[in-house]
Amino acid sequence: MIEETLDIPTAHGAMETFLCSPERGAPHPGVIFLMDAPGIRGELRMMARRLATVGYHVLLPNLYYRAGRETMFGPDVLKAGSAEHTRMRAIRTRMTIPQVMDDVSAVLAFLKARLAVRPGPLGCHGYCMSGPYALAAAARHPGRIAAAASFYGTWLVSDAAESPHLSLGQTRGELYIACAEHDELAPLPMVEELKRLFAASGAAGEIEIYPGAHHGFAFPERWCYDVPAAERHWERLIALYRRRLG
Repeated sequence: MIEETLDIPTAHGAMETFLCSPERGAPHPGVIFLMDAPGIRGELRMMARRLATVGYHVLLPNLYYRAGRETMFGPDVLKAGSAEHTRMRAIRTRMTIPQVMDDVSAVLAFLKARLAVRPGPLGCHGYCMSGPYALAAAARHPGRIAAAASFYGTWLVSDAAESPHLSLGQTRGELYIACAEHDELAPLPMVEELKRLFAASGAAGEIEIYPGAHHGFAFPERWCYDVPAAERHWERLIALYRRRLG
Protein backbone atom coordinates (compact mmCIF):
# COMPACT_ATOMS: atom_id res chain seq x y z
CA MET A 1 0.00 0.00 0.00
CA ILE A 2 1.24 3.49 -0.88
CA GLU A 3 0.26 6.04 1.75
CA GLU A 4 0.91 9.70 2.37
CA THR A 5 -0.60 12.63 4.21
CA LEU A 6 -0.39 16.02 2.55
CA ASP A 7 -2.05 19.40 2.44
CA ILE A 8 -4.44 20.20 -0.40
CA PRO A 9 -4.62 23.98 -0.96
CA THR A 10 -8.07 25.55 -0.69
CA ALA A 11 -9.36 29.11 -0.61
CA HIS A 12 -9.71 28.70 3.17
CA GLY A 13 -6.33 27.19 3.99
CA ALA A 14 -4.46 23.91 3.79
CA MET A 15 -6.71 20.84 4.06
CA GLU A 16 -4.80 17.90 5.52
CA THR A 17 -5.65 14.77 3.51
CA PHE A 18 -4.79 11.11 3.88
CA LEU A 19 -4.17 9.33 0.58
CA CYS A 20 -3.67 5.67 -0.15
CA SER A 21 -3.54 3.50 -3.26
CA PRO A 22 -2.34 0.06 -4.38
CA GLU A 23 1.37 -0.44 -4.97
CA ARG A 24 0.81 -1.83 -8.46
CA GLY A 25 -1.28 -1.09 -11.52
CA ALA A 26 -1.36 2.71 -11.41
CA PRO A 27 -3.10 4.83 -12.45
CA HIS A 28 -6.24 3.97 -10.50
CA PRO A 29 -9.70 5.57 -10.42
CA GLY A 30 -9.97 8.30 -7.79
CA VAL A 31 -12.39 8.14 -4.86
CA ILE A 32 -13.16 10.87 -2.32
CA PHE A 33 -14.03 9.47 1.10
CA LEU A 34 -15.86 12.02 3.29
CA MET A 35 -15.61 11.59 7.05
CA ASP A 36 -18.35 11.39 9.66
CA ALA A 37 -18.82 13.82 12.56
CA PRO A 38 -16.19 12.34 14.97
CA GLY A 39 -13.55 13.27 12.39
CA ILE A 40 -10.38 11.71 11.04
CA ARG A 41 -9.11 8.75 13.06
CA GLY A 42 -7.43 5.38 12.63
CA GLU A 43 -10.76 3.65 12.02
CA LEU A 44 -11.40 5.75 8.90
CA ARG A 45 -7.86 5.31 7.63
CA MET A 46 -8.31 1.54 7.85
CA MET A 47 -11.53 1.82 5.84
CA ALA A 48 -9.71 3.89 3.22
CA ARG A 49 -7.02 1.23 3.02
CA ARG A 50 -9.59 -1.51 2.52
CA LEU A 51 -11.06 0.34 -0.43
CA ALA A 52 -7.60 1.01 -1.87
CA THR A 53 -6.75 -2.70 -1.83
CA VAL A 54 -9.39 -3.36 -4.51
CA GLY A 55 -7.92 -0.84 -6.92
CA TYR A 56 -8.77 2.75 -6.00
CA HIS A 57 -6.77 5.86 -5.18
CA VAL A 58 -8.56 7.04 -2.03
CA LEU A 59 -8.48 10.53 -0.56
CA LEU A 60 -9.73 11.14 2.98
CA PRO A 61 -9.72 14.91 3.70
CA ASN A 62 -10.05 16.49 7.13
CA LEU A 63 -13.18 18.57 6.60
CA TYR A 64 -12.61 20.31 9.95
CA TYR A 65 -9.40 21.99 8.76
CA ARG A 66 -10.93 25.48 9.02
CA ALA A 67 -10.86 25.03 12.80
CA GLY A 68 -7.12 24.27 12.77
CA ARG A 69 -4.94 21.20 12.72
CA GLU A 70 -5.87 20.11 16.25
CA THR A 71 -9.18 18.66 15.11
CA MET A 72 -8.57 15.08 16.14
CA PHE A 73 -10.72 13.86 19.00
CA GLY A 74 -10.38 11.39 21.83
CA PRO A 75 -12.46 8.27 22.57
CA ASP A 76 -15.15 10.27 24.40
CA VAL A 77 -16.11 12.21 21.27
CA LEU A 78 -19.43 10.36 20.96
CA LYS A 79 -20.31 10.66 24.66
CA ALA A 80 -22.84 13.48 24.97
CA GLY A 81 -21.69 16.09 27.45
CA SER A 82 -18.02 15.12 27.36
CA ALA A 83 -15.38 17.76 26.64
CA GLU A 84 -14.45 16.09 23.37
CA HIS A 85 -18.07 15.84 22.23
CA THR A 86 -18.62 19.51 23.05
CA ARG A 87 -15.44 20.50 21.18
CA MET A 88 -16.44 18.46 18.14
CA ARG A 89 -20.00 19.82 18.07
CA ALA A 90 -18.72 23.40 18.21
CA ILE A 91 -16.89 22.73 14.93
CA ARG A 92 -19.48 20.47 13.34
CA THR A 93 -22.40 22.86 13.74
CA ARG A 94 -20.59 25.60 11.81
CA MET A 95 -20.20 23.45 8.70
CA THR A 96 -22.38 24.01 5.63
CA ILE A 97 -22.88 22.25 2.31
CA PRO A 98 -21.42 25.20 0.31
CA GLN A 99 -18.24 25.06 2.42
CA VAL A 100 -17.79 21.37 1.78
CA MET A 101 -18.52 21.81 -1.93
CA ASP A 102 -15.61 24.28 -2.03
CA ASP A 103 -13.48 21.58 -0.42
CA VAL A 104 -14.59 18.94 -2.94
CA SER A 105 -13.76 21.35 -5.77
CA ALA A 106 -10.27 21.76 -4.30
CA VAL A 107 -9.82 17.99 -4.20
CA LEU A 108 -10.96 17.69 -7.82
CA ALA A 109 -8.48 20.37 -8.87
CA PHE A 110 -5.74 18.53 -7.00
CA LEU A 111 -6.62 15.24 -8.70
CA LYS A 112 -6.16 16.69 -12.19
CA ALA A 113 -2.41 16.76 -11.61
CA ARG A 114 -2.21 13.47 -9.74
CA LEU A 115 -0.38 10.95 -11.92
CA ALA A 116 -1.52 8.04 -9.76
CA VAL A 117 -5.16 8.82 -10.59
CA ARG A 118 -6.68 7.61 -13.85
CA PRO A 119 -8.26 10.38 -15.92
CA GLY A 120 -12.01 9.99 -16.13
CA PRO A 121 -14.91 9.53 -13.73
CA LEU A 122 -14.47 9.75 -9.97
CA GLY A 123 -16.38 8.44 -6.98
CA CYS A 124 -17.47 10.10 -3.75
CA HIS A 125 -19.02 8.57 -0.65
CA GLY A 126 -19.75 9.81 2.84
CA TYR A 127 -21.00 8.62 6.20
CA CYS A 128 -23.33 10.28 8.70
CA MET A 129 -22.98 14.07 8.29
CA SER A 130 -21.17 13.53 4.98
CA GLY A 131 -23.88 11.46 3.33
CA PRO A 132 -25.57 14.69 2.21
CA TYR A 133 -22.20 16.09 1.13
CA ALA A 134 -21.53 13.13 -1.17
CA LEU A 135 -24.92 13.52 -2.84
CA ALA A 136 -24.44 17.28 -3.19
CA ALA A 137 -21.01 16.71 -4.75
CA ALA A 138 -22.53 14.43 -7.40
CA ALA A 139 -25.05 17.16 -8.25
CA ARG A 140 -22.44 19.93 -8.25
CA HIS A 141 -19.99 18.00 -10.46
CA PRO A 142 -22.13 15.79 -12.71
CA GLY A 143 -19.43 15.63 -15.38
CA ARG A 144 -16.76 14.29 -13.02
CA ILE A 145 -18.43 12.38 -10.16
CA ALA A 146 -20.03 9.36 -11.78
CA ALA A 147 -20.86 7.49 -8.57
CA ALA A 148 -21.82 8.72 -5.12
CA ALA A 149 -22.96 6.92 -1.99
CA SER A 150 -24.47 8.00 1.31
CA PHE A 151 -24.30 5.65 4.30
CA TYR A 152 -26.71 6.52 7.12
CA GLY A 153 -26.64 10.11 5.88
CA THR A 154 -28.34 12.58 8.20
CA TRP A 155 -31.49 14.57 7.40
CA LEU A 156 -31.59 13.86 3.67
CA VAL A 157 -35.06 15.47 3.49
CA SER A 158 -35.67 18.74 5.31
CA ASP A 159 -37.04 22.25 4.88
CA ALA A 160 -33.54 23.67 4.45
CA ALA A 161 -32.69 25.45 1.21
CA GLU A 162 -29.78 23.02 0.80
CA SER A 163 -31.70 19.83 1.61
CA PRO A 164 -30.04 16.97 -0.32
CA HIS A 165 -33.29 15.76 -1.85
CA LEU A 166 -33.60 18.98 -3.86
CA SER A 167 -30.57 18.23 -6.02
CA LEU A 168 -31.20 14.56 -6.78
CA GLY A 169 -32.35 15.31 -10.32
CA GLN A 170 -29.16 17.24 -11.09
CA THR A 171 -26.93 14.17 -11.00
CA ARG A 172 -25.91 12.25 -14.10
CA GLY A 173 -24.12 9.45 -12.33
CA GLU A 174 -25.41 6.64 -10.14
CA LEU A 175 -26.41 7.15 -6.51
CA TYR A 176 -26.59 4.63 -3.70
CA ILE A 177 -28.25 5.62 -0.43
CA ALA A 178 -28.08 3.21 2.52
CA CYS A 179 -30.22 3.84 5.59
CA ALA A 180 -30.27 2.03 8.92
CA GLU A 181 -33.60 0.73 10.20
CA HIS A 182 -32.87 2.36 13.56
CA ASP A 183 -31.66 5.91 13.09
CA GLU A 184 -32.92 9.03 14.87
CA LEU A 185 -31.08 11.17 12.32
CA ALA A 186 -32.84 9.50 9.39
CA PRO A 187 -36.12 8.06 10.71
CA LEU A 188 -38.02 5.61 8.55
CA PRO A 189 -40.85 8.03 7.63
CA MET A 190 -38.20 10.37 6.23
CA VAL A 191 -36.63 7.50 4.31
CA GLU A 192 -39.98 6.61 2.78
CA GLU A 193 -40.46 10.23 1.73
CA LEU A 194 -36.96 10.19 0.26
CA LYS A 195 -37.81 7.09 -1.75
CA ARG A 196 -40.77 8.86 -3.26
CA LEU A 197 -38.76 11.95 -4.09
CA PHE A 198 -35.92 9.86 -5.48
CA ALA A 199 -38.26 8.05 -7.87
CA ALA A 200 -39.79 11.34 -8.99
CA SER A 201 -36.37 12.94 -9.58
CA GLY A 202 -35.37 10.46 -12.28
CA ALA A 203 -31.98 9.92 -10.62
CA ALA A 204 -30.21 6.64 -11.32
CA GLY A 205 -29.54 4.35 -8.40
CA GLU A 206 -31.30 3.00 -5.33
CA ILE A 207 -32.18 3.53 -1.70
CA GLU A 208 -31.77 0.54 0.59
CA ILE A 209 -32.80 0.07 4.21
CA TYR A 210 -30.55 -2.19 6.27
CA PRO A 211 -32.92 -4.17 8.54
CA GLY A 212 -31.97 -4.37 12.20
CA ALA A 213 -29.00 -2.05 11.77
CA HIS A 214 -28.34 1.15 13.73
CA HIS A 215 -26.78 4.44 12.71
CA GLY A 216 -23.02 3.84 12.47
CA PHE A 217 -23.25 0.13 11.62
CA ALA A 218 -20.26 0.15 9.26
CA PHE A 219 -17.69 1.45 11.76
CA PRO A 220 -15.72 -1.42 13.35
CA GLU A 221 -15.07 0.48 16.60
CA ARG A 222 -18.66 1.64 17.13
CA TRP A 223 -20.94 -0.09 19.66
CA CYS A 224 -23.46 -0.78 16.90
CA TYR A 225 -21.00 -2.36 14.46
CA ASP A 226 -22.99 -4.94 12.52
CA VAL A 227 -20.80 -7.37 10.57
CA PRO A 228 -23.42 -8.53 8.01
CA ALA A 229 -24.58 -4.95 7.40
CA ALA A 230 -21.03 -3.63 7.23
CA GLU A 231 -20.01 -6.28 4.71
CA ARG A 232 -23.14 -5.58 2.66
CA HIS A 233 -22.14 -1.91 2.61
CA TRP A 234 -18.70 -2.83 1.25
CA GLU A 235 -20.26 -5.09 -1.35
CA ARG A 236 -22.62 -2.34 -2.53
CA LEU A 237 -19.97 0.37 -2.54
CA ILE A 238 -17.36 -1.62 -4.43
CA ALA A 239 -19.93 -2.86 -6.95
CA LEU A 240 -21.05 0.73 -7.53
CA TYR A 241 -17.51 1.89 -8.16
CA ARG A 242 -16.78 -1.10 -10.39
CA ARG A 243 -19.79 -0.26 -12.56
CA ARG A 244 -19.12 3.42 -12.84
CA LEU A 245 -15.37 3.86 -12.44
CA GLY A 246 -13.93 0.57 -13.58
